[in-house]
Amino acid sequence: MTSIIFLGTPNFAVPILKALSDSNYEIKAVVTQPDKKVGRKQKLTQSPVKELAEKLNLPVFQPAKLSKSDELNQLVEMHADLVITAAYGQFLPTKLLQSAKIAAVNVHGSLLPKYRGGAPIQYALINGDQKTGVTIMEMVKQMDAGDIYAQEAIAIDENDTAGTLFEKLSLLGRDLLLKTLPQIIANPENKKAQDTSKVVFSPNISKKQEQITLNMTAAAANNLIRGLNPDPGAYLLVDNKRFKIWQAQVAQDKTALPAGCVVANKDRFAISFADNTVLNLIEVQPAGKNKMAIKSFLNGQGQKFKIGEKIVDS
Repeated sequence: MTSIIFLGTPNFAVPILKALSDSNYEIKAVVTQPDKKVGRKQKLTQSPVKELAEKLNLPVFQPAKLSKSDELNQLVEMHADLVITAAYGQFLPTKLLQSAKIAAVNVHGSLLPKYRGGAPIQYALINGDQKTGVTIMEMVKQMDAGDIYAQEAIAIDENDTAGTLFEKLSLLGRDLLLKTLPQIIANPENKKAQDTSKVVFSPNISKKQEQITLNMTAAAANNLIRGLNPDPGAYLLVDNKRFKIWQAQVAQDKTALPAGCVVANKDRFAISFADNTVLNLIEVQPAGKNKMAIKSFLNGQGQKFKIGEKIVDS
């Protein structure tokens, strides 16, 4: 039986770990990020991968920093046939990669070499891409630079968010990995190098990138909203406070109003953006409030905003 050390943390990795466990593979260890405090009550919460691993009675390792941990030596000494990662969240030490008897493999949520880095799914949406996909790749010391074993593409739907696209790519990655692993085991050298002239990076989303600015068109603003839903969320500054937008739609109409003004406030609530474009807000979250449909907003706080009024601060 082929043995595996699996490393992953968020929901993206859960179907992949489940499929490996259900198939004819021996999971020697599961490595995931440490439990973290979540929410206003700071409740200590396990990663989705840890929750599944414990249900499957698999041994779990949670070093804060894998490269300088006692757990690293234990993992290396297991001499697993395969080391497999899916959105783990840390760089893997070279000695762990080299400990794999057959190969160290990563399930990456983009069509490499496009979107190397920690936020490939978000950037595909933010940049308005029409398609994305999954790459099964060899893991090397340089970030997402390994040779490619397999790839599969899917179209991005106009209503996709980071949340829905994570789910789609997780299942696509699961199926592609299961299909590809027998080929890797039989011939681990059957792979192709990435075209380094086409490398695009997707670093983790910064706090600054969460703000929707008035130099954006409505389409660009909508892409950012989709790319940051469900976490961390994109926002406008209204009355110098964060006004999050969870769902929106580019309007068909144009406006002569400057960017940041109220275009409609009755049957819909719309804001002007660059190039005379208009964005309809569908689900919002004013500062200190819960998420709400735009109808609820217009029946309450939204009543104070008048057509033509500039409400966005920057």
